[in-house]
Amino acid sequence: MRADRLDPGGVDWPRVDRTAYLVHQRFRYEYSRPITDLRHRLVITPPAQHADQRLLRRRIRITPATGVLRSDSVDEFGNTVIDVRARRVEKSISFEAWFVVSRQGPQRAQWESLPSADCRRLLEPTRLTAPDRTLREVAATLMATGDTGAVLAARITQWVYTHMTYGFGSTGVRTDAATALRLRTGVCQDYAHIMLSLSRLCGIPARYVSGHLLGEGGTHAWVEVLVPNPGDDSRCTVHAFDATHGRAAGLTYLTVALGRDYGDVAPTSGTYSTGGRGSLDSRKRVDLVHVEYAA
Repeated sequence: MRADRLDPGGVDWPRVDRTAYLVHQRFRYEYSRPITDLRHRLVITPPAQHADQRLLRRRIRITPATGVLRSDSVDEFGNTVIDVRARRVEKSISFEAWFVVSRQGPQRAQWESLPSADCRRLLEPTRLTAPDRTLREVAATLMATGDTGAVLAARITQWVYTHMTYGFGSTGVRTDAATALRLRTGVCQDYAHIMLSLSRLCGIPARYVSGHLLGEGGTHAWVEVLVPNPGDDSRCTVHAFDATHGRAAGLTYLTVALGRDYGDVAPTSGTYSTGGRGSLDSRKRVDLVHVEYAA
């Protein structure tokens, strides 16, 4: 896929009515000697539709193409999952993907129909969001303001943003929210896990979002909170917040997958039975390729 790239710095974002982006992503695994019984899982395909976001085109290439079995499915959260199987890989395997995604503005809260059981599920802690005493105390302080719903979620966003310092190396994909808060440092997934934990403690159903942010090189993470409609708790308004940047998530955010925490939506994961050590090289680029302004 090829498209003309536009300079985001030259866009009058408050006037934008519609955008389109080209996402190019590549994962390459190399092994010191042949491996066997490879089982790999990719969660990298944006949904056909999510709120105002649409998937316009997609292309995925696996190299080598021979000796590899691929199957696509949809998981319990509605995410597209690509499963790859190979009996033997000699030296390397790579996964390369191109997506064209559009978003519609102006930004506003989106309605979503959600069974009440699913909403309650998004209030339950997970291993990565289980609260400790500190998180419970913070939640109690936040609720004491009297704010509720999206207003309270915005306050939680700012609290996480101001009490954490962004930094690599101190946390990993298995670090839980309580540990990250104790360290007071982490990356976007840690910010999201802390916000998920606090939101759920405050009675706000919340889910982890894995996706892309224009201008950032790696996969990004943020949070969607669901505020039940008074009188009909099967319908919710969905509000997206990015605690890493201390703001609402706008037109430059592209959703790939939703879950309870990072464990549900890891972009790439897998196992193999025997062979040499593996190393991963990943690259990603998001380009703005189309802008339409409101009349």
